[in-house]
Amino acid sequence: MNRRSLLRALGATPLLPILPAGAQNVPAWRPDRPIRFIVGFAAGGSTDTTARLVANAIGGTLGQPVVVENRVGGAGNIGSEHVARSAPDGHTYVVASVGTHATNQFLYRNLPFHVVRDFTPVSLILVSGAVAVVRPSLPIRSIPELIAHARANPGAINLGTSGVGGTQHFAAALFEQKTGVRFTHVPYRGGAPAMADLVAGRLDLIFSPLAETMSFIESGQVRPLGVTRAQRMPALPDIAPIADAVPGYEFNSWIGIFGPANLPAPIVRTMSDAIAAGVRTPEVNQRMVALGYLPLGGSAEDMATLQRSDVALMAELVRLTGASAD
Repeated sequence: MNRRSLLRALGATPLLPILPAGAQNVPAWRPDRPIRFIVGFAAGGSTDTTARLVANAIGGTLGQPVVVENRVGGAGNIGSEHVARSAPDGHTYVVASVGTHATNQFLYRNLPFHVVRDFTPVSLILVSGAVAVVRPSLPIRSIPELIAHARANPGAINLGTSGVGGTQHFAAALFEQKTGVRFTHVPYRGGAPAMADLVAGRLDLIFSPLAETMSFIESGQVRPLGVTRAQRMPALPDIAPIADAVPGYEFNSWIGIFGPANLPAPIVRTMSDAIAAGVRTPEVNQRMVALGYLPLGGSAEDMATLQRSDVALMAELVRLTGASAD
């Protein structure tokens, strides 16, 4: 199953875990002490917020508290390395993203772990898309108009991103590759300062996560042109997918749970089931939807399939852009 068909299948039944063949016969496992969710980013960000939502939802099911621990640094690599070096006993996991567990493998030449070999996929919690937004004073109101303007004025559109090698950068780079246009890339140290400059009229365009731009769309401070997911987003039902104008374009982020390598199957099954049940709860589901996410609670197999696809995609985008963190 390829990336698009996987996400389409999951989106059709977003809250039912898909179990690997034979999983029903896996014996039960229960933790005997508190579980740690390691987040490689500061408190309050999207990964941390998701981790805390899930942790709060599954502690009762597991019979042990789930504690979120922030180990910040290295674009998530410090937290990931800690989990890669942890014992595969079911009590330590990393709350991972497409950045930490696909892109970083190619941005960092001396990464002290491998994002596939040194981890065990456990659950695909959610996927999220971005929205291409422009300053309202720009005379562009659709993706076809953006393409036409960019083709007629190569490099004239200033593209803001959260930094070189981030998802905002790669969502735009894929758009450039699919359409043949060229923007002038202006990287920032994070998405918030880039958005501030877009609102102030000092930038023209950002491919921004919906959670970071929804309030600016609602206030009319930025104009949405299209979403990066292949389907419309519930929070922006009137904004068409970019793929409607650019066939084959799709760019999603995701958040999932990974344990250390060689995590036993009974542990994976217990944790995957607990996370799926947690994502099904109305409080967690509604909160994720409000943030612009598609809650899934997918299986370990779903997470592994999507990660393999995105490792290949990110390798190509890193090569295409020449991005490096070294």
